[in-house]
Amino acid sequence: MKTILAAYSGVLKGTGTSFLSALQDLPSPFWPCKSKMKKHLQCISVLQWVLSFLALGAVATVLLVYMFCTDCWLIAAMYTAWLIFDWNTPKQGGRRSSWVRSWTVWTYFRDYFPVRATSFSKKFPGIKPSLATLAGNFRFPLLRDYLMSGGICPVNRNSMDYLLTCSGTGNAVVIVVGGARRVPGLRSGGELRHPEEPQGVRRTWCQSTLFGENDAYQQVIFGEGSWWRLVQRRLQKSIGFAPCLFHGCSLFSAERMGHLGEPITVPKVEEPSAEVVDQYHAMYVRSLQGLFDKYKTRFGLKESDVLQIQ
Repeated sequence: MKTILAAYSGVLKGTGTSFLSALQDLPSPFWPCKSKMKKHLQCISVLQWVLSFLALGAVATVLLVYMFCTDCWLIAAMYTAWLIFDWNTPKQGGRRSSWVRSWTVWTYFRDYFPVRATSFSKKFPGIKPSLATLAGNFRFPLLRDYLMSGGICPVNRNSMDYLLTCSGTGNAVVIVVGGARRVPGLRSGGELRHPEEPQGVRRTWCQSTLFGENDAYQQVIFGEGSWWRLVQRRLQKSIGFAPCLFHGCSLFSAERMGHLGEPITVPKVEEPSAEVVDQYHAMYVRSLQGLFDKYKTRFGLKESDVLQIQ
């Protein structure tokens, strides 16, 4: 314990002593080997993000309402006033924090997913990426600030137009196509699918593919017309995503491998026609299929497996 406290003190004072090194000094019966400990830290970093996404907004909202009923109502009122004043900030480039983005937890988070495009800033110098997520997440107190500090923005046209046209040059918006809308119908194994992008987001692309994602968990698929599927659709319409029931690999055993392809050069066209958009989208689909075919046999797929675009 003294070793841990000393390391924590060293980090605060800037001496460079790492928390990981301090934990390694503990007797082996009390802590796993370095490789296992690193894997556990990677899983914990992913778990904190999952819990933040699922619970931080709801807990913060309940806490804010509760504070109005206590002697701390003035703090709650001040934060609510700030929330109203700051409401449109996520759609106007957000408020990223270099300090938050430099947290060690994100290094472990990145290493949990063995994607080939790590060290993005070194591979793509001069490009500032902004990950886009459900706009509904930015309606919750604290969660919205946590997301913005990491450089995350709402996945809507106003937000993306601002980043790409009103916030200088070198900005890139990262969108996970398909997303929540496709989740209720995902199945492990069987058909290999990549969702068709909506017309509104076909502007700038860098294709990528992730092997093993659909096989990490077995999902309970509710039939069309069933009561549970109706509940999923209504929740998806109201909150942006449909809760699902699933089981399978734990955080400590799931494995996925991702690859990022070459960027596709798309010229700036103020008012692109449908034909122009379809032309570059066809280039994107061909590149994505080529990327999939190049690496599929390395990750347990057969040569005959085909990527299906829906």
